[in-house]
Amino acid sequence: MKKQPQQHSSRGCQEPRPHVAPSAGAGPGQGGAWRRRRPLSLLPFLSLRDYGFCMAALLLFCLGSLFYQLNGGPPHFLLDLRHYLGNSTYLDDHGPPPRKVLPFPSQVVYNRVGKCGSRTVVLLLRILSERHGFNLVTSDIHNKTRLTKNEQVNLHISPTRFGGEQPVYINIIRDPVNRFLSNYFFRRFGDWRGEQNHMIRTPTMRQEERYLDINVCILENYPECSNPRLFYIIPYFCGQHPRCREPGEWALERAKLNMNENFLLVGILEELEDVLLLLERFLPHYFKDVLSIYKNPEHRKLGNLTVTVKKTIPSPEAIQILYQRMRYEYEFYYYVKEQFHLLKRKFGLKSHSSEPPPKPEFFIPSPLETEEPIDDEEQDDEKWLEDIYKR
Repeated sequence: MKKQPQQHSSRGCQEPRPHVAPSAGAGPGQGGAWRRRRPLSLLPFLSLRDYGFCMAALLLFCLGSLFYQLNGGPPHFLLDLRHYLGNSTYLDDHGPPPRKVLPFPSQVVYNRVGKCGSRTVVLLLRILSERHGFNLVTSDIHNKTRLTKNEQVNLHISPTRFGGEQPVYINIIRDPVNRFLSNYFFRRFGDWRGEQNHMIRTPTMRQEERYLDINVCILENYPECSNPRLFYIIPYFCGQHPRCREPGEWALERAKLNMNENFLLVGILEELEDVLLLLERFLPHYFKDVLSIYKNPEHRKLGNLTVTVKKTIPSPEAIQILYQRMRYEYEFYYYVKEQFHLLKRKFGLKSHSSEPPPKPEFFIPSPLETEEPIDDEEQDDEKWLEDIYKR
């Protein structure tokens, strides 16, 4: 009998065997005890379908973020998706946020509208420039809404068009009839700073024109009391297009658009203290302490000297005619006032008056004249003030 070799059944003593890949034709029962192993996965709890869904969602998010940055806002399909899912954002619940405060704008342009507190603001800017160390540059161009290209560059009217830096714009307007009356009597009789300062400003005005009754001027349709001379505030916001000097809906809507897109703040003179407070919050590098300076008794004395003298109120009939002729001016004024009050509420400021005054009821206007404005004596209306400040 042949002696068969003794087999050891102890598994702990088995020698390691080299791993040999099975042949291509070998199955589970061939080539030894080979078994198919499940590949390793970084996400053991997700199936391949779930993993693909996650990657697709990540890709969609990346593309949406890319479109958001390239277009300056979210793409429409993301907005539709958000609307479909029923989600909301801060803008949905609270409306658009207030305009942000620029850290330090290099240029602030105050394209002042005549007889809207501009001399008071310029006086404050002179004090602030000395206190905070910024340069205050004033212009000799006043009451002129149609400028040459060189004048536009010098006054920063269209900086991006001529390759310059976009400045920050601010402005103040007032009730159109009150502005007109202030300008009418100021050109004739000046203010409390001197009995003869009106002679310096309008030396060629005839005596019969200087003492022309305001009611006669309005009711008899003198050029100074009719369009286009009454169309005054809107051209400061409309721009340099020729139609900006024509009273109408086109100039009105363009002025609203420019105000919303290019102006940091447009206030109203009737609430000047709130205007100064917002300027101090928006542009602290320039307007810090402006409200305390304005309330200072010494500054109050100077401010009282700039009040127009010999101002009288026209008859109700004449005022109603002014309302009719200044229809578009009032539409813009009330739009600015509404936006200003909205901005005040966002910053926790309350209006002084509990109820707004009633808006004038306009007649249906006849076709308005669109001839060129008269620039004879009015274009240098405030130039004399700059000479006084330089003394």
